Amino acid sequence: MKILVVAATKAELSFFYQHFNLPEEDFVENKKFDLLITGVGMVATAFALGRYLSPQYDLVLNLGIAGTFDRSIPLGTVLNITEDTFAELGAENGDEFLSITDLGFGENRYTTKTQIKVALAPAKGITMNRVTGSEKSIQTLIERLNPTTESMEGAAVFYASKQLNIDCLQIRSISNYVERRNKDNWKIGLAIKNLNDWAIAFVGEMN
Repeated sequence: MKILVVAATKAELSFFYQHFNLPEEDFVENKKFDLLITGVGMVATAFALGRYLSPQYDLVLNLGIAGTFDRSIPLGTVLNITEDTFAELGAENGDEFLSITDLGFGENRYTTKTQIKVALAPAKGITMNRVTGSEKSIQTLIERLNPTTESMEGAAVFYASKQLNIDCLQIRSISNYVERRNKDNWKIGLAIKNLNDWAIAFVGEMN
């Protein structure tokens, strides 16, 4: 099985790079897998995948950290994002939001596609251009979409994978709760360690 591992930043896969003794490059070809660092956000992700994603891959493995709306989930928890939505893609109609699906111009929600079973709790994500950081925005998103997590790339990876009919997994480790921006509450180091531990074990097992 040929896997394309995709992440937004090298920092999110720092231990993965070390474990597999990979060069510090944005695109790395390896006997067991290839690795692509896209840059942060949907646009950078789409551009990078447009350059490197092809039918030679059997699986896209999207890895990264994320915030969660659910405070019952401990920071550092690794989740399987089985559904992801472009939360801002659409139009405002007064106080009402119309998704691109509502407008008839395409899809805004994508789901994971793979027969591979992973022993992680499933979760529903949203993909944002801006990280949520106000009580009003948080409440609006919960009422409209009831997400578990938010990232800045996930739905774009699902989208690109679907266009080429390639199986895709999105795995996210929780670094923070979605709230007013407060770096003192973040557990990025823990989230990255747990994400990398899972990814190293998964890729090793698949190969």
